[in-house]
Amino acid sequence: MEWIENLTEQINDPGINIVGSVFKLVLSFMLGAVVGLERRHKGQTAGMRTFALITMGAALAMIVSIYIPQVHFGLKNGDPERIAAQVISGIGFLGAGAIIQMKGSVRGLTTAAGMWVSACIGLTVGAGMYTIAVVACFLILFVLLFLEFLEKSLLHSSEQKIVRLKVDYVVTDASKYRECFKQFGVHLSDEFLRYDYTQGTTTINFMVRSKSDTDFIALFDELHKKGKVLSLTLTNEVNN
Repeated sequence: MEWIENLTEQINDPGINIVGSVFKLVLSFMLGAVVGLERRHKGQTAGMRTFALITMGAALAMIVSIYIPQVHFGLKNGDPERIAAQVISGIGFLGAGAIIQMKGSVRGLTTAAGMWVSACIGLTVGAGMYTIAVVACFLILFVLLFLEFLEKSLLHSSEQKIVRLKVDYVVTDASKYRECFKQFGVHLSDEFLRYDYTQGTTTINFMVRSKSDTDFIALFDELHKKGKVLSLTLTNEVNN
């Protein structure tokens, strides 16, 4: 039909027009919302609204960067990469806000990376590369969903956790605590010590990898037997 052909022509027009611009904003909104839905499902603060706004904002920035040279300066190509470059660098402050550092554990890295690549998707839609944008969106979902499953399978269902131990003395040798983890088949990846000389206490963050059926209650009981334990905390290291 003629009106469909006319609509398709306007959407695929490398220039700027109302129909094409609205289509770009709607498509960028949908792609960003899909990625944000997956992030929200994982319990991240940045969800559908955040990702939809990022992709739409990036698409809008690209539309404006193409529009200004064409309309105001009569340049067919102009210099659209200038605003695009600012979007890529400017998205960093949102990514930094998504990353949380908690005494040796970091979470939000994957979400920050998702924000950055979502901005790239928005720029891609704004430039009129619709197929590439849709493929990129599906690849993001592939990374977030399938690769996580593959990673867990390769690691034999092991989970990264943090055991935070606080004792009522200044620790000079943590080998007895390491032996407890070894006894329960828990792999110790790294450890961080913090001394409080005014209170005479030591806080140790043990980065461990354990199986899902590890009995941490029994492990904590064994750690407590080592003496002068003030507190024991177990947290998941979620970097999604």
